[in-house]
Amino acid sequence: MTGAVTAQAPRASAHERARMLELFVRLCEIESESRRERAVADAVRAELGPLGIEVEEDASASQTGSNSGNLIARIPGPEGARTIMLCAHLDTVPLDAPVEVVREDEFFANRNEAILGADNKAAIATMLAAVRHLIGAGGAPVGLELVFTTCEELTLLGALALDRGSLRSEFGFVFDHASPVGELIVASPTYFSVIADFHGRAAHAGIRPEDGHNAIAAAAAAFERIEIGRLDPESTANAGRIEGGTAANVVAERCRLELEARSIDAARAADIAHGMVDALTAAASEHQCDVETMVEERFRGFRLARSEPAVLAAASALEALAIEPEYVASGGGSDANAFIPAGLPCLNVANGTERNHQPDERVAVGALEATLDLTLGIVAASAAG
Repeated sequence: MTGAVTAQAPRASAHERARMLELFVRLCEIESESRRERAVADAVRAELGPLGIEVEEDASASQTGSNSGNLIARIPGPEGARTIMLCAHLDTVPLDAPVEVVREDEFFANRNEAILGADNKAAIATMLAAVRHLIGAGGAPVGLELVFTTCEELTLLGALALDRGSLRSEFGFVFDHASPVGELIVASPTYFSVIADFHGRAAHAGIRPEDGHNAIAAAAAAFERIEIGRLDPESTANAGRIEGGTAANVVAERCRLELEARSIDAARAADIAHGMVDALTAAASEHQCDVETMVEERFRGFRLARSEPAVLAAASALEALAIEPEYVASGGGSDANAFIPAGLPCLNVANGTERNHQPDERVAVGALEATLDLTLGIVAASAAG
């Protein structure tokens, strides 16, 4: 594929762009924290129904604990055409305040000190706008499977619970990277969760402190032994949560420490996690505590060759928009990390959002419009390939 393939790719009209921006604002103002996606799932159904597109909901809620399953909608292509997947997730990280969208200096942001929800509602809005355009133009040049997942922010629980056998796509695209339009995520890490429960001995902190074994002190000692942050260009480690004790005047009997290890090299991620366990065990022994550790690989990393059909299609679509493709290795995961091990080649595509998971999250009007045109270009390039 080359840029010439998509030179005739459809572009959204001014009316379609305006409608898409209105939809984006409306979606952001619907609360949909992980496991509470029902309202935004219903909004997606309401957009697709009038277009004559049926929406299926899978049974994944029983596994994820969400009040909604994953949504799957299909648009048939011409006879003999391939089918591709377009994917976005319905959930957001927790809200510290309601979302009231404001537009300032060509950026959308939240009036309140909380996330905007552009992660991942920017992708939902642009996908739905692209579908509306394609239906209005007479149909898609390929078969499309639209997948809207739940609980992505909870280590991809929705995508991991989705039945791969229910999808017919040859390859797919996830629009879930908060970086400039043009970046294509061709590598992503393996992620390990490490949880340690320290068990000490309670005692009165003022009268009999020597009789106690402080679980918080053991956890703190473990933290001192563990290197966190960026460990090398492909690997990171973090201690994200600590909880323990009952009161200031009681030697803490219990403490939980939650950590993570990531690396694009799966073996390196496992080594980091195992090193954490060694540090946790040593610290517990030093402070005369017991420790129970749970290590779990939550999702597997990937590397994609530039010759992969999904990568070629996205690069071609970008070139047709006069945007130079940039091939990026990311430290974050996405639903692509669930689909690829399940046998569905999948590319994570940057959608131009900024500062996701932060109270100053924002997205430019131009980025939303560029992502809409990129989505249409990817569909056209996938057909041409």
